Amino acid sequence: MTNPARGRFTRPLRVALAAAFMLPSLALAASFTGTVTLPDGKPAFGAMVTVFNAQKSARQTVYTAADGSYAIRTPYAGSLDVRARLANYEDTKASVESAADAAHKLDLRLPPFASKESASDALAASAHNARLGWSSPSDRAAFVSQCNYCHQLGNATTRAPRSHDLWLDTIRKMEGMLAMVTRSQKERFADVLARDFDGKPVHTRHDYGASGELARAKVEEWLVGDAMSFIHDLDVAEDGLLYGTDEGHDLLWVLDPKDGRIDKYKQPDIDLPRAGKFSGMQLPIGVFSGKHGPHSMAQTSDGRIWITNALSSTIMSFDPKSKRFETYPVPGDALYPHTVRVDANDIVWFTIVASNQLGRFDPKTGTMTVIRLPHNGFWRWVNDMLFPTLLRISSWFPDRSLLLEFSDHRFLGYKVLAFPYGIDVNPKDGSIWYAKLYASKIGRVDPKTMEVQEFDTPLRGPRRPRFDRDGILWIPAFDEGALMRFDPATAKFESWKIPGVAPGEYETPYALNVWRPTGDIWMSANNSDRVLRFSPATKTFMSYPSPTRVTFLRDFSFTKDGRVCSSQSNLPAYAIEDQRPSYLCIDPTGGERDRAALAVR
Repeated sequence: MTNPARGRFTRPLRVALAAAFMLPSLALAASFTGTVTLPDGKPAFGAMVTVFNAQKSARQTVYTAADGSYAIRTPYAGSLDVRARLANYEDTKASVESAADAAHKLDLRLPPFASKESASDALAASAHNARLGWSSPSDRAAFVSQCNYCHQLGNATTRAPRSHDLWLDTIRKMEGMLAMVTRSQKERFADVLARDFDGKPVHTRHDYGASGELARAKVEEWLVGDAMSFIHDLDVAEDGLLYGTDEGHDLLWVLDPKDGRIDKYKQPDIDLPRAGKFSGMQLPIGVFSGKHGPHSMAQTSDGRIWITNALSSTIMSFDPKSKRFETYPVPGDALYPHTVRVDANDIVWFTIVASNQLGRFDPKTGTMTVIRLPHNGFWRWVNDMLFPTLLRISSWFPDRSLLLEFSDHRFLGYKVLAFPYGIDVNPKDGSIWYAKLYASKIGRVDPKTMEVQEFDTPLRGPRRPRFDRDGILWIPAFDEGALMRFDPATAKFESWKIPGVAPGEYETPYALNVWRPTGDIWMSANNSDRVLRFSPATKTFMSYPSPTRVTFLRDFSFTKDGRVCSSQSNLPAYAIEDQRPSYLCIDPTGGERDRAALAVR
């Protein structure tokens, strides 16, 4: 149905009014306005209204206001699907044939769930994980740390009822991805999972916290890759394109958000077997077919994108103009280059997680330096010394994970490793800071002297931290579902627990980034299908529910106009609702602009 208000203004006047309101061009395709109501006819506050393009390869989403109203402009035309979604209610959908530049009035009503089973199936993983009854705090802590880090556990794919022995097989597969559990923990984990993931419906209600601020936002998603892609990190480059590293297939996926075009670039071959230096591990065949394992990205001022290759122990540059890769081996016993950042002098810094090291590369001179970090205790020293040798021996017997049979973590647990993970550059003095995930420490490296100083974190599991413009370090505490603040000037910590979407549920914040113009912290909440925004001024969290179930996000990167973007990175990708990865960008004021533009129309 066409909006009768559309003809009240001529196109030149509409464009002039849009400019006056600082709105983007109205040269779009289908737009929709209307209301979403609950089963009793009351307005649905915070519901997601999603418009899918005709190819079902992209979609845009806005959130309803307190009166249930919504307005959304899209670049789509043709046979379009529109969906309304809100926690605790069944989805409702409509199909619309839309010509170019057509405006539609579409009201939607959310029905109740038809059964307890369908209501349970719609709940985020956090609800299903909350039913797991752990007999000891140490087992629960190990489960959160080691069984939630590369995928969402508790989604429909992973919570299917299994016997004790089948759960043991699943845990062995996770060990091939370096899940570090003891022999006795494996048995206890299998007992709990077999007992409590029994297929019976979960009874709870989720509250994502609808607000007027949420109604201002807009989300855009593009499907990228296929069911076997493992797109780990996303980065927004200076050219405005979105780059994603496919760790499983040695690919770089590049999306132009203006037109949705996707290109892919294959990394050059290297004289290593499948899975590179980790060929002795039982990496998932099909998902992992490459040798490099591209992981994280950062860009230098000359436009080159620098990539850590976790499996080949190399770093690599990609020139967006020439489309050429250059490979630089990391010397010594370096294992699993992880997160990369670039300082103000275009020096490339990166963590090396499995060998407790830090890397420094100067692109101008070609000089590579590897810094051995403090061992943090005798058994960690033993692990640092033996791990590379055990991995080499393990590679003689491909896909058998023999390394794990001789590793001291079998008896001492995952904390026997240090695991330097995230890294960032302090904008105030250029110092390099890293987080040791399992040792629960952060460290500072003087970029001139290479002197290292470390600090214990008050909460476990510091993962991928970032600095704000004032030199304050913000740190996600993955193991304890919290956010930490560290002031290098005073060496003081402050922390905030992340509120769950229901009582008794926990959160797993993997990564964060700071939008420096405002100081707001954007953070992944991978157990409950949402993105969090923390305001340091008010010390409060705000939730942005994800339009996609089984949302597992990694690094965040910002566009020049303030949209925050990340990659759908659940492993395996076929567990995601669309059975494919995607790139996701949240525009905090995009929905507000759509409302203003459509009110003008």
